[in-house]
Amino acid sequence: MASKSDNKNYKVVAENRRARYDFEIQEDLEVGIILHGSEVKSLRTGQSNIADSYASVDNGELWLTNAYIAPYEQAMFGHEARAKRKLLVKSRELARLWNATKRDGMTLVPLVMYFNDRGLVKLKIAIAKGKKNHDKRASDAKRDWARQKQRILKSHD
Repeated sequence: MASKSDNKNYKVVAENRRARYDFEIQEDLEVGIILHGSEVKSLRTGQSNIADSYASVDNGELWLTNAYIAPYEQAMFGHEARAKRKLLVKSRELARLWNATKRDGMTLVPLVMYFNDRGLVKLKIAIAKGKKNHDKRASDAKRDWARQKQRILKSHD
């Protein structure tokens, strides 16, 4: 299979960079998303944001809430910018996601929205647990030490 960098159709539309800082990622999952035509056109221009959004299981369906997709100006029939959008996932995965959120106290966080190799919009969501402030400080210290170590190794070359 061709890598993502080799594929001309693969394109990242929106990325939630803060998710890895605020949450401890347990596992991630690729899901489909139901969109209208004007939403897809807007995504092709790269006008979206998933930083404040989350996924949840409601009435046996998986939904993406509070994701921003900018209105497409040339569209005859526009769309609502922050509408709830249905996510497509197999029923077995849906049951596992529901169990993780209800029983284990986890949350579903969108990580990245992209066009896959076939040109379809996909969303990578993660089952995650929120980090406390002391966990974030530990992550910062670890990252700073890794940078410092790289600087020291580079200066001694």
